[in-house]
Amino acid sequence: MQLDHLKQKLIAAARQNAPSDQVPFAFEKRIMARLADAGLPDGWILWSRALWRAAIPCLLIVVFSGLWSVRHNFQRTEDLSQQIEDTVLSELNQNLASIW
Repeated sequence: MQLDHLKQKLIAAARQNAPSDQVPFAFEKRIMARLADAGLPDGWILWSRALWRAAIPCLLIVVFSGLWSVRHNFQRTEDLSQQIEDTVLSELNQNLASIW
């Protein structure tokens, strides 16, 4: 919502209600001054805050996965490159077997 549009809506709502004796003098001017001073938040600031908050959980995930991999010392009997090649070409091998 734009600030001018919000200002017009607030003024229209205030004109419909008569002020009571409990409202301090020039209260509406103080509120309008705060709205004007607030401005719009910078998008880069919002992104940087979110990314810094996400950094701690990401570091914890890295640490826990590193500890888990050290704890579970996997013994590979086969070469890793051979396993990758078998996995990638498994669909092709199945299709060739069904064709012949």
